[in-house]
Amino acid sequence: MPIAQSFAWWSFAQPDTDPATLLRAAADAGYAGVDLIDPSLWALAKDMGLQIAAVNGHTSITEGLNDPAQHQRIHQELLSRLKLAEQHGIPNLIVFSGNRHGRDDTSGAAATADALRAIAPHAEDAGVTLVLELLNSRVDHPDYQADHTSWGLAVVEQVASPRVKLLYDVYHMQIMEGDLIRTIGSTHARIGHYHTAGNPGRHDLDAQQEIQYDAVFRAIRDTGFDGFIAHEFIPRGDPLLALRAAFETCQASLNTP
Repeated sequence: MPIAQSFAWWSFAQPDTDPATLLRAAADAGYAGVDLIDPSLWALAKDMGLQIAAVNGHTSITEGLNDPAQHQRIHQELLSRLKLAEQHGIPNLIVFSGNRHGRDDTSGAAATADALRAIAPHAEDAGVTLVLELLNSRVDHPDYQADHTSWGLAVVEQVASPRVKLLYDVYHMQIMEGDLIRTIGSTHARIGHYHTAGNPGRHDLDAQQEIQYDAVFRAIRDTGFDGFIAHEFIPRGDPLLALRAAFETCQASLNTP
């Protein structure tokens, strides 16, 4: 299957956005999916021909899997979301390490792996992938623990399940470590989903930001990835125009030899 494109609902929807207009525009542009959209809009998205590509598997980015005190709560939330994902054909549930709150990286990774190992068999049965999101801790998410690919990779390898992978956010990892193409090439077997945005500013994938997305998209394609690349940026201008421009930028890169 070829790479499909998705977009994050929260970053394109404005307070006065008509949901049907935005979803129809995305479908008309060529999008196959939508991320992080409220369950009340799932039916509408599917009516427009869009798959729900990824949603959060549990509440709280800051109080997450690295804290054993949160494990029982998160386990129950994930069980509930896995049932919904299976029913609605959602391929990915996003999970979060949580903030460090003084925890060292080794113990935080071990606790995160323990939590994911306990839920992994249920994800395997449901055919749903749990994707651990990598976020920057320098600008947007201070103290977040899964802030480097190596940390997330250590967690995923400890769990050793085909249904536990990384959500590689290009914007966040550009801020934290750069070396995007080399990392994608060496880590791709453990990546289940991608997010994009321009850096700095988390805006459009245009010439006003520093990431060479043409090369990044081709690098993802060349790994044989067959999941979703989801655009999660805040448009500077008209969201509908930005939505189409991001799709066309990505698709042109994927089609370039």
